[in-house]
Amino acid sequence: MGAIAALLIPFFGLIVIGYAAARITKQPAEALGWLNTFIIYAALPALFFKLVSRTPLEELTRIDFIAADVIATYSIFVLIFAAGKLLRGNSTADSTIQGFAGAYGNIGYMGPGLALLAFGEAAAVPVALVVCFENAMHFIVAPAMMAISGGEKRAAPQLALDILRKVALHPFILSCAAGFAVVAGGIPVPVSMQRLVDYLAQAAAPCALFAMGVTLALRPLRRVPAEMFYIVPAKLILHPLVVYLVLTSVGTFPPIWIASAVLLAALPTATNVFVIGQQYAVWQERASATILMTTICSVVTVSMTLYLLKLSPLAAQLPP
Repeated sequence: MGAIAALLIPFFGLIVIGYAAARITKQPAEALGWLNTFIIYAALPALFFKLVSRTPLEELTRIDFIAADVIATYSIFVLIFAAGKLLRGNSTADSTIQGFAGAYGNIGYMGPGLALLAFGEAAAVPVALVVCFENAMHFIVAPAMMAISGGEKRAAPQLALDILRKVALHPFILSCAAGFAVVAGGIPVPVSMQRLVDYLAQAAAPCALFAMGVTLALRPLRRVPAEMFYIVPAKLILHPLVVYLVLTSVGTFPPIWIASAVLLAALPTATNVFVIGQQYAVWQERASATILMTTICSVVTVSMTLYLLKLSPLAAQLPP
């Protein structure tokens, strides 16, 4: 546990520093805009390009791994959506945001830095695949479900075009596609460009975690929604467990790939869930509360997930 604590304390420490900085300086939410722009459009894309462009082509085309991970994640989405719709009597729109709260982890901000620290460079490819394909699915499912609920007013052809554009032009997707093109085409990357990418990539995790802490400070917990009592355990405990069971049952994936996917599934609810709720004026305050609660609880649950991975049958092939 000492090694796990040494890994997680600096990681969650960056979130605490961001939280404290926001509380002390009392900057407005708008002050975070350019940092978020740097993270989303420069630092994280550079990290994903670096990971993908330095990986053998055969490892980038594991459709079986991608499909298994997405199916496991969306089984949680369906479960939480059904709980909101059938047990709580919520609207389709509310239940959709709840489904994302239980299945959409903070894989973009927290995932790459934590997985690479925990498992080394061997975790690069599964992390990139999970981040890109899960995000692409979320970008497709969110507007589609809102259209079903009646909250999306655009015509079907325009909606489909906008979804395609959003997926195709997202910085994470573009950077991974560029890395894939470099590998597939055997295109040499100039040393100067590699250094620029490395500089940007090194800034990704610290900046993202600091920004996450600031974001949490700007969205205080005003009340605990009833749905929290099943969404939080579903996100932090059930989601990684289902990913582990599916990946160990349906394929012969490298242990580090399984461990990386499980770790990403164990991460707290993504801040993008609040953004989606805000975009459609649905379940906004409760989404913010869920993000805060899952992030606080994840200090314990992510630690336990890493500890259990070290005790699992995968442990023999994981880094010490």
